[in-house]
Amino acid sequence: MAKDEVMETGGGGDFAAKDYTDPPPAPLIDAAELASWSLYRAVIAEFIATLLFLYITVATVIGYKHQTDPAVNSAADAACGGVGVLGIAWAFGGMIFVLVYCTAGISGGHINPAVTFGLFLARKVSLVRALLYMIAQCLGAMCGVGLVKAFRAPTSSGTAAAPTRSPPATPRAPASLRRSSGTFVLVYTVFSATDPKRSARDSHVPVLAPLPIGFAVFMVHLATIPITGTGINPARSLGAAVIYNKDKAWDDQWIFWVGPMIGAAIAAFYHQYILRAGAIKALGSFRSNA
Repeated sequence: MAKDEVMETGGGGDFAAKDYTDPPPAPLIDAAELASWSLYRAVIAEFIATLLFLYITVATVIGYKHQTDPAVNSAADAACGGVGVLGIAWAFGGMIFVLVYCTAGISGGHINPAVTFGLFLARKVSLVRALLYMIAQCLGAMCGVGLVKAFRAPTSSGTAAAPTRSPPATPRAPASLRRSSGTFVLVYTVFSATDPKRSARDSHVPVLAPLPIGFAVFMVHLATIPITGTGINPARSLGAAVIYNKDKAWDDQWIFWVGPMIGAAIAAFYHQYILRAGAIKALGSFRSNA
């Protein structure tokens, strides 16, 4: 998430007044950025974070399916075994909280191509950084799922691809719209939690940005796992599809990219141009210069 610039102005009392300045928009293409070690350090952080995210979450899903499989366990054990949907949602939300907390100061803690895309549309990151982040996230996802497959017994092969497709009864268009709405919640939370105006206004209230972001992921998964399997992170879907190479996952792969990207774009527009009145400010600046 974008770094904010918050400046002290004024004093008096424990809660000194604060003003804020929005960081300047990131350039579309910043060639000088390619010579900066901070860019490659951030790309490596995104790769490792996405790898760890996929390793823990996919392992949780596979473990749950193995514990609740009547063919492996008795019917009684299968009926009450596993962490359930609540536990899976906690695994996703909790890992996002931990990883965003660890990497926010290095890369911004995106860990999701849809989040990177939304921040790019809002001019928070350059095109070069956005593309490198997305590549690192996808490669990290593949490596994370690959570790799960390597460490699991052969009998569990293929079960990790299940979260990458919609249930058979779910039409593709509604499934894409549900992923758009879920990603909108996530990206909107990212913008709100990292808003420099909020940081300045609520400076006396210590708010840990990764916490609401992790809770947003938890709530979206809790609500949509039983309906569509969630799928608000395109890198996660691509990683499982590549490693387990299931035809159905490839047939529906576009859903896991188009839906989240649309949701991220809507969230970026809503926050930047409606809540932050970006369009009104631009119009006012144009009129003053006319």
